[in-house]
Amino acid sequence: MGLDFQYKDGQTPLEDEEKDGLKIKSITTHGELDEFEQLNIEKAVEWTIHTSFKPRNILTEKFIKDLHKRMYSDVWKWAGEFRRTEKNIGIPWTKIGLELKNLLDDTNFWVENKSYPPEEIAIRFKHRLVSIHCFPNGNGRHSRIMADIIMESIFGHEIFSWHQSNMVKANSIRKEYILALKEADQGNIKPLIEFAKG
Repeated sequence: MGLDFQYKDGQTPLEDEEKDGLKIKSITTHGELDEFEQLNIEKAVEWTIHTSFKPRNILTEKFIKDLHKRMYSDVWKWAGEFRRTEKNIGIPWTKIGLELKNLLDDTNFWVENKSYPPEEIAIRFKHRLVSIHCFPNGNGRHSRIMADIIMESIFGHEIFSWHQSNMVKANSIRKEYILALKEADQGNIKPLIEFAKG
């Protein structure tokens, strides 16, 4: 019995070798996968709540990989490892390390120079991170938690509300999120900031 997923708007299909990384062999549907991933993510969120991060350690490749691993390691063998396949979105996989370094350098610069208000820095980071698409799966949820960690641990602000949604269900909130991402792709970051705060 293999995984036969129906992908929702904005979701990235997994390659067969990536599906082979599933640790829980009883999962056969997207709904079951979402449930197991959500349990794993909740443990990672608990970790972020009970850990105080040094700001200089957050904007690093190591932290980005470690967070993804904490979010998905109960479910996927490749959790915390950069993808090695091309996707329908994201940059060529061979450029992930370089583009991520550019993003981290830019974000450190924005923080040090107060280039934008805190929520705009966090959302600009989130948008670029999801555009790079570092991992085979879970990039949206990972980038949203990264934005929250930046808000809380770098700026000492409240985390975003994200409409109290994990954006897994194909509903009006997810549609609004996808539209805000598309606006950000065109250089208009404001709808994504407003969505995050909503």
